[in-house]
Amino acid sequence: MNWKLIFALSLFGVAMAVASLFGLTGRAEPLLWLVIFIIYAWLIAKYASGKYFLHGLLVSVLNSIWITAIHTGFFSRYVLNNPEMVRGFPPGMNPRVLMILVGPIVGVLFGLLAGLFAWIASKIIKPGV
Repeated sequence: MNWKLIFALSLFGVAMAVASLFGLTGRAEPLLWLVIFIIYAWLIAKYASGKYFLHGLLVSVLNSIWITAIHTGFFSRYVLNNPEMVRGFPPGMNPRVLMILVGPIVGVLFGLLAGLFAWIASKIIKPGV
């Protein structure tokens, strides 16, 4: 496992979390994540020595930890700039707790997608140094 690569790629999650704190991602966030997943796939296929799917999965799980920590740590800022998120929370449930519970699940689900992208890229891209 290339842990330095996994950690480095997870910093995209930090950047996206901070950008979303200030409402900078908006409706473009799904498209931004698609571009990021393609970059992940290319870099994993190029620099991982195997276990491409697992690399993609672990990057997304680590992303979910960063994103959940940033969004819950700066919750008031996040809600201020993303009011649509508050409307989606069930009444009577603490939104921070819900984010902490759902974040890792979303990380694993998106990790399956990132892993698939990385595995497909590994079939197309030749490994580099």
